[in-house]
Amino acid sequence: MSERYPAMPPRVENPPYKRIAAEEAWLPPEIMDLYIKGLDDGTITDPGFRSLWGFFGKSTTDKARAHNRRIQSLGDERLRDMDESGIDMAVLALSSPGVQVFEPAQASALATMANDMLAEGIAAHPNRFVGLAAFSPLDIGQAEKELERGVTKLGLRGGILNSHTMGVYLDDEKYWGLFEAAEALDVPIYLHPNTPPADMIDPFLPRGLDAAVYGFACETGLHALRLVVSGLFDRFPKLNIVLGHCGEALPYWLYRIDYMHGHISKTGRYPNVQPLKRRAWDYLCDNFYYTSSGVGWTPPVKYVQDVIGKDRMMYAMDYPWQFVQGEVGVFDHMDVDDAIKKAFFEDNARKVFKI
Repeated sequence: MSERYPAMPPRVENPPYKRIAAEEAWLPPEIMDLYIKGLDDGTITDPGFRSLWGFFGKSTTDKARAHNRRIQSLGDERLRDMDESGIDMAVLALSSPGVQVFEPAQASALATMANDMLAEGIAAHPNRFVGLAAFSPLDIGQAEKELERGVTKLGLRGGILNSHTMGVYLDDEKYWGLFEAAEALDVPIYLHPNTPPADMIDPFLPRGLDAAVYGFACETGLHALRLVVSGLFDRFPKLNIVLGHCGEALPYWLYRIDYMHGHISKTGRYPNVQPLKRRAWDYLCDNFYYTSSGVGWTPPVKYVQDVIGKDRMMYAMDYPWQFVQGEVGVFDHMDVDDAIKKAFFEDNARKVFKI
């Protein structure tokens, strides 16, 4: 019988690869202050936001204080934590829900500010940080312009989409200009979790299942599947989406997703479900990359490598939401050859984010 939690052996010193952590959160103080204001004056009503940030934004516990200090760092503390954890480089992105709890115009202004600040932080430590551009998904036209500005003017390596925006999902074609821009720029969109929206969250809340325990995976896996079955990747076949947390459980559902969608898409039962050019399975293997964020355990990582592909799985820690300093030692000792470890820790991230 396996142990409940895996042992954490010491990390390998001077391994034959660099360790790039591909899903690391950052939040500027200005947006943190707006979160607190929204909690205090009731202008942010989303129940998932109020559950998650009501704790981290308002709690006086040492855990919450340390988290909030770390998430705002683009300098010494973050670099010290990376050094002590064996992380050579971090891919930084605006933490969930980012600007997506604000009205579209305000969200666009905040995204511009955040991207400028992130670019400045990266410029100060170009060998340690790269970043992803934030945008306001519901600000049609401006969202793609800000993604383009972030990539072409600021040197950011893709976009961060913190899943639903006030309950809106981007499988509606009116939002697809953003994905068209990402494909044209040849950069990925990282589809990061959000708490379930108001019309989904009620069964999660009483038992504290709304966030990383389970709610994140349900909500973000739903968004990813909505994108797949909408025909998005038939329209933009070179588009790449990144999913964390070993794929929000979708790799384990490949067979059933493919089997059932293949049947219902032919029945006419759902007017918005049409046959696709390829199998649902194919899109999840060919248009998605995956990271290990928050999963410091080798069996699910190796499963994704085996089922999706060794060139599609990347390391991430999920700092500071899940900060486990000894985690890289687990993967240093993963029972795969060094070439696969190098792909996992370094090569795949370099390819996806053009590092």
